[in-house]
This record gives sequence, C-alpha cells and structure tokens, in this order.
Amino acid sequence: MGELLRHFPGAQRALFRRYHIGGCSSCGFNVDETLAGVCSRNDHLPVDEVIQHIVESYSAERTMQIEPHDLLEKLKNGERINLLDVRTREEFDAVKIDGAKLFTQELMEEILGNWSRQDPLVIYDHTGTKSLDAAAYFQGHGFENVKVLRGGIDAWSMEVDRSLPRYHLEHATT
Repeated sequence: MGELLRHFPGAQRALFRRYHIGGCSSCGFNVDETLAGVCSRNDHLPVDEVIQHIVESYSAERTMQIEPHDLLEKLKNGERINLLDVRTREEFDAVKIDGAKLFTQELMEEILGNWSRQDPLVIYDHTGTKSLDAAAYFQGHGFENVKVLRGGIDAWSMEVDRSLPRYHLEHATT
C-alpha cells in the first residue's frame, strides 16, 4: 500500500469514497499491506476493479489541479479568484500567497452562505494533497469552478515566488 500511495497520493481518498476503506481505524490499512490483501479482507473486492477506480480517480483529481504558473498568470491578468488556504493558522501566518484567506469555521459559513458558486475558487495547503479533500467538499456543495494548487504553497514558493520561505512539517510519531 505504501508504494501505491507514493504513485497515487489520492488512492486512500478513492478507496474510502467508493469502498469505505482507509478512512478510519476500523477500516484502515497498513502501508506494508498489499492491495490484494486489503481487497481480500474487504469482501474479496476484485483487485483489477479497485486498481481501475484508483487510476480513474487520479485522473479526475489531476483535472481539478491548477499549475502554479497558470494561477500566477490568472492573477496577473486581474482575474477574480478566491484563494483559500486550508493550512493551520501558524503556517498561514508564517507564509501565504497574497490575497489568500485562511479557512476557518466562520469563513466556511460565509462561503457556503454568501459566495457565488460560479466564481473561481483555488484552494491550497502545504503540498497539495489535503486541499483535494476541501475541493471535493466544496464541489459537493455546488461550487462549479474549484481548483487545487498543484503542489501547494511549497510548489508556489519553488516555482513562482522564491522569496517565500519553504518549510517542512514534523510529523508526530506514536
């Protein structure tokens, strides 16, 4: 599973969405398991079908992404784009894209209640993985023009604005 997740970072999202696998401790899997083993202990799912779903989901997620330079061009051209940062307040305070708003509970209520569902909405996080969940959430609430910044602010700071500091998150181990 570890190798699968390296090649298809959204595989866990895809597995949970269709098969309810990997979203919580009761349906989770270990990175050292094989996909065949996970399929076997989950109602003997057909491995080929699961692989096809993961590949299709990956392709669909790629269409939801916007490249850092493409976003820069749109911003330079004066396009009205709502930039939504779904990182922590500490990350946001440390480094952000000009014009971005930090996603908070209050802002979520404002967005769902008052923002146009046709206006462009670009969501970003640190590396571009968790923002896909947020994009799916907004699409599920009728937002029609949602994109995710490919590679997150990390890619933005490497490819667009090298003056922004890069950082690495320390993951707690249990």
